[in-house]
Amino acid sequence: MIHFEDVSVTYDGAAEPTVSHVDFEVPEGELVLLAGPSGVGKSTVLGAVGGLVPHFTGGTLSGRVTVAGRDTRTHKPRELADVVGTVGQDPLSHFVTDTVEDELAYGMESLGLAPDVMRRRVEETLDLLGLAALRSRPIATLSGGQQQRVAIGSVLTPHPDVLVLDEPTSALDPAAAEEVLAVLQRLVHDLGTTVLMAEHRLERVIQYADQVVLLPAPGAAPVLGAPADVMAVSPVYPPVVGLGRLADWSPLPLTIRDARRRAAPLRERLSTREIPDHTPPSAAQLPAPPALRPAPARWWRRNSQTTSPTTPTPTPYAAEVRSLAVRRGGVQALRHVGLTVSPGETVALMGRNGAGKSTLLSALVGLVEPSAGSVRAGDAVPHRTAPRDLVRRVGLVPQEPRDLLYADTVAAECVAADRDADAPSGTCRALLTELLPGVTDDTHPRDLSEGQRLTLALSVVLTAHPPLLLLDEPTRGLDYAAKSRLTGILRGLAAEGHAIVLATHDVELAAELAHRVVLLAEGEVIADGPAADVVVTSPSYAPQVAKILSPLKWLTVTQVREALT
Repeated sequence: MIHFEDVSVTYDGAAEPTVSHVDFEVPEGELVLLAGPSGVGKSTVLGAVGGLVPHFTGGTLSGRVTVAGRDTRTHKPRELADVVGTVGQDPLSHFVTDTVEDELAYGMESLGLAPDVMRRRVEETLDLLGLAALRSRPIATLSGGQQQRVAIGSVLTPHPDVLVLDEPTSALDPAAAEEVLAVLQRLVHDLGTTVLMAEHRLERVIQYADQVVLLPAPGAAPVLGAPADVMAVSPVYPPVVGLGRLADWSPLPLTIRDARRRAAPLRERLSTREIPDHTPPSAAQLPAPPALRPAPARWWRRNSQTTSPTTPTPTPYAAEVRSLAVRRGGVQALRHVGLTVSPGETVALMGRNGAGKSTLLSALVGLVEPSAGSVRAGDAVPHRTAPRDLVRRVGLVPQEPRDLLYADTVAAECVAADRDADAPSGTCRALLTELLPGVTDDTHPRDLSEGQRLTLALSVVLTAHPPLLLLDEPTRGLDYAAKSRLTGILRGLAAEGHAIVLATHDVELAAELAHRVVLLAEGEVIADGPAADVVVTSPSYAPQVAKILSPLKWLTVTQVREALT
């Protein structure tokens, strides 16, 4: 169905090809997973299937890509639209209508399908993806994860023969991700749909793949094979595979069920071992928080109409929320929320899409005004504090990194970040190099992958070392190596006394990093406690290692490795 024949892609101005000599085939009716570290060209490979590369992106494509017998060099994306449905990493750039139902119908209207067919397929897709309750909602009022499901639904309704998906579960909560992947599996198994998917969260998708195409490094030839065989040599792999490698299990397990069947001897060995603690020290063990330093101002320039700060009141907390209620677009996004975060503490906000996680972060940074209750960031009331003063207390890395990035090159972004933060020259660049090695100064931010852009935005915010750091889905688009580097940076910041609040669907990140997990549902806090206690008892939010080794409270492969050595 999809054939790559000696394909190389070189973008204008690039010294080397982004992908080089790519040869592989995706048979009809299979789900093939495209894996590899950030920046190896996965999005370029996906874009070549639908003709976006090179017709929209520019650059030079050598070799040949055919889809259902059509050569993408001679067929532009609109001439492939009846065969290929594509969902990119950014769902917002995908939408052309205002409401959920209209967006699901738009692709079919473009193909001229009959109204009765359109109506039936819209209803089927609403049910498949759990969107029925949102059918009349404006897309702009949906959470990031809900928008992701709408974007996937909009390419399902025309019933394409080929689906191309770039990080389809990156913004979805665990339950929603399982629903979407179950739908894809039904399309593959029951309807013969061909799916080519790139996904960094391999723990979610590896068990569904018929084959894996691994791009091991920039410009390297792809490795194609059965999932267990490729995972044995891959530089990126999920925790279940990491535990299997550590325990020397062969063949490597890809599912929790397979791993649990082999884990009894390992559980017995670990039952007498103490679980290493990799979270930062508790607030009680920390020195007084460091002096406040200026924080980058660029993201808040649009909000300069806010009023002057109120008289500071000393508080022992870096963040304090009491009986908070927020309404957004006629929807009660938060109700009766209480939360305190101490200096040096890392808190993970978790919950299904639309539970209110991003709204709570927006309240902490002053982007939304409470309809009831109170919010404090240090000694400031965020929505009443002038942006230039507020940024000295709190920094937010939003879900969309482009909100922070304005310059034409990576170097210019870093220079501006140093200047806005009054930091020594090179501070931002050093952070970026530590988080994401290999990105050159002259690269335009728009030419970075989604994960690379997120890492650049994070470096911009971290340049100022804000006492309260808020991150909204910080690992979206990051591979395991980049996520490990991010975890190390955040641990160091917490050890210095910075408070960190993460809104995340990444249960593995929460297991590695968080002191506490706060679960939200329907805008309310339903659980708040130590990470191990909250996630181990949750079927949706337990990390893979916890599920494999339950009832023991081991959370990560790193903990197991240290205990065994």
